[in-house]
Amino acid sequence: MKEFTVARMRADAASIFESAVAAVDAQACLKRFVKLDGRTLRIGRVDYNLDSFERVLVVGTGKASPRMGVALEAELGDRISDGVINTKYGHAEPLDRVRIVECGHPVPDEAGVEGTGEILATLDGADDRTLVICLISGGGSALMPAPAEGISLQEKQDTTRLLLECGANIVELNAVRKHLSRVKGGGLARAAFPATVVSLMLSDVIGDPMDVIASGPTVPDTSTFKTCAEIFQKYEVSNRLPEAVRARFEAGSAGEIPETPKPGDAVLDRCHNVIVGSNGLAVAAAADRARGLGYNTLVLSTRLEGEAREVAHVYSAIGKEILTSNAPVAAPACVIAGGETTVTVRGSGKGGRNQELVLAGSMHLSGWEGTVLFSGGTDGTDGPTDAAGAIADAETVTRAESAGLSAIESLKNNDAYHFFKPLGDLVMTGPTGTNVADVAFVMVGAT
Repeated sequence: MKEFTVARMRADAASIFESAVAAVDAQACLKRFVKLDGRTLRIGRVDYNLDSFERVLVVGTGKASPRMGVALEAELGDRISDGVINTKYGHAEPLDRVRIVECGHPVPDEAGVEGTGEILATLDGADDRTLVICLISGGGSALMPAPAEGISLQEKQDTTRLLLECGANIVELNAVRKHLSRVKGGGLARAAFPATVVSLMLSDVIGDPMDVIASGPTVPDTSTFKTCAEIFQKYEVSNRLPEAVRARFEAGSAGEIPETPKPGDAVLDRCHNVIVGSNGLAVAAAADRARGLGYNTLVLSTRLEGEAREVAHVYSAIGKEILTSNAPVAAPACVIAGGETTVTVRGSGKGGRNQELVLAGSMHLSGWEGTVLFSGGTDGTDGPTDAAGAIADAETVTRAESAGLSAIESLKNNDAYHFFKPLGDLVMTGPTGTNVADVAFVMVGAT
């Protein structure tokens, strides 16, 4: 058997990540849940008689939604009457019956507003003889902006940036987005009512809460204006919000603005929501591949969250423990977790949560021979960069110093991208056609 050298582990890490991504390919996930048999469309465990509908409309939002559209068009073909999907720049797929609008992420832009307008126009006139299929995936919140009355896109952008920089998690961010939108938090279902609406969701959210995935456009909203006020208080940003945004949340908390649709609202009675893929599938596939490559493998969790540089402490500690005591699993080992960390922006550098996690971890594992740390976003884009993540080993910091790079200064400036790029240690996959959050693992080759 070949030795588990660092070179081998780095190559194995790429293979493990590729297996994770392949397992949640959006097209494959959709095919598992959608099947046309004559005039009967089976979605999950529910059958829809297409003779009951005069029109089938397809709308969607998210980085992986176009790839989902490819599978849906292959199944339904010209039975699709019309459709519009908003996706991130560079994530489009060629479709015949559905139009693709590329727009901004993670901060929404005018193209997104225009695309959302097209989605709403497509739904205009939907009735009880209309079947609406919504394709929803990660990134959908930013990619389907429809600012609430009295709120400008710029004000929504400023609020989003403010919360991102403070390290707000996806649940908190989406609660605020819902209450600044006409389509999130059940708003899209309201626009489609009284049509039958089926949402197929590729989840990028820890625990797969449907009301958080893409801010739940067809799901009852469990958050309130008061929830958002508490988020602003938690991060001490109330006084930094745009004036119109602050006024809206004050009015909403006082009951002067209608809430988002809640459980029991009639506009949600004909909505059916199905999760077709999640981080758990990706992590399971990564673990299977690691075992196949000869590693003693342990899955920690699919609910990983917290500040990226702090989570790096945990991974590093596990790697060191394996080296010193062969616990919690013996070497050769691969310890895997999935989820989504956050970054509190303190500097002006470039990077993403996966790159920052690996940068911080590389310092903790520096000199601990036989260790490799990897973290990547399954969508192929980590934060506002073209990298999916990064990889490091015990010699990364030393190699960086030889190249005139400082790990400490790069971390202080949130500049992991420019730290790893000269080292060739960025994970570059390009858009993957899926999005189920992140997969990270530490590998130990020998003790």
